Amino acid sequence: MKKLLIAVLCFSSLSKAKSQVYIQGGLNLANITKTSSGQTEQNNILTTFNAGISGRFNLSKTIDLETGLLFTGKGAKAETFFGTNTSDNYVKTKLNPFYLEVPLNLILRIPLQKKTNLFFHAGPYAAMGIAGKAISESKILGIINNSESNIRYSNDDPFTSREEDAGYGKLKRFDLGLNLGGGFDFGKLITKVNYGLGLTKINSTESNNGADDKNKYRVLSISLGLPLSK
Repeated sequence: MKKLLIAVLCFSSLSKAKSQVYIQGGLNLANITKTSSGQTEQNNILTTFNAGISGRFNLSKTIDLETGLLFTGKGAKAETFFGTNTSDNYVKTKLNPFYLEVPLNLILRIPLQKKTNLFFHAGPYAAMGIAGKAISESKILGIINNSESNIRYSNDDPFTSREEDAGYGKLKRFDLGLNLGGGFDFGKLITKVNYGLGLTKINSTESNNGADDKNKYRVLSISLGLPLSK
């Protein structure tokens, strides 16, 4: 939580600097790892979205810092079939949590021509879960059952070793990870591709994030940004 607040303060200072602020929105292709090596097998990509406001400090023509506040979707879809018939005897689930996320990226610009730059970025992010839905559909022997519920988040303190308020039906409220990506800055339009590599096990009952790479978010984002200032 402290890291999230620090990043928000960094973003608010953009208004006092010679900065570039832009609104951002786009597509997220989200998944959750299933294996200890970080693979997402047996999970399907969940299509969701991101939207928010971001800004750069314009430190130099080649090196910069970027931060912001994004409303972003994560999660995954999963399907289990009991037999070879895919139209019956199955369970399909969709986990679609939404987070407020603050990135802090180092930007490397490569000028291509006037007002056009290729850029690469990398850095950490901190996110806080605020909403979302868990949806399930099952069909057993022709009988269909549907359920939908709000995602519950634990009230764990991320700065302690204990898992306060943990439960098998709850996600951790706080997620930490790394961003990697790049794009093009055309002056009046920014296109960006980002890969979010979650480092936190999302189930509230799992405390050792370094044990393996199971149950961690993986999100590929494709976004457009419209500058509000230059």
